[in-house]
Amino acid sequence: MTAIGADSGRTARLIALGVPLALLGGAYFSQYIGGLYPCEMCWWQRYALFVAVPFGLAGWFRPSLKAATVLALLAVLIGGLIGGYHAGVEYDWWEGLTSCATTAVVTGGDPLDAIMSAPLIRCDVAPWDLFGISLAGWNFLISVPLALFGLFGLRGAGA
Repeated sequence: MTAIGADSGRTARLIALGVPLALLGGAYFSQYIGGLYPCEMCWWQRYALFVAVPFGLAGWFRPSLKAATVLALLAVLIGGLIGGYHAGVEYDWWEGLTSCATTAVVTGGDPLDAIMSAPLIRCDVAPWDLFGISLAGWNFLISVPLALFGLFGLRGAGA
């Protein structure tokens, strides 16, 4: 393997592990520090990243497990595509879910009161944006190109 191929494999492994960790870190920071609770489609994006992390770890610590890195990159790509779909729902490009999520937490009181007083989290409203791009849109813009870059890099790396 050439030095360029080794570099491509290392870059792919870094993307496969770094991107989901960074995106999940940002998601949890915005949730617990910024008060931006996730809607149902936000959770879908996180689920894909949850899948990517163990495969990314396996690929990072065992570079010979190319399949683990590929699976992590595919999970990142899927999470990004879900983010693109979610962004389209937020921008009214197409219709999304007809139901919403809530953050009801029952801590010893009346469960019905907890559910009724919990905030409703809508999937079609972006609670925050940067330069007019929502968190779901940023997920799409970060995940899809980097996952594709990593996948094509692995193809060229040969290992």
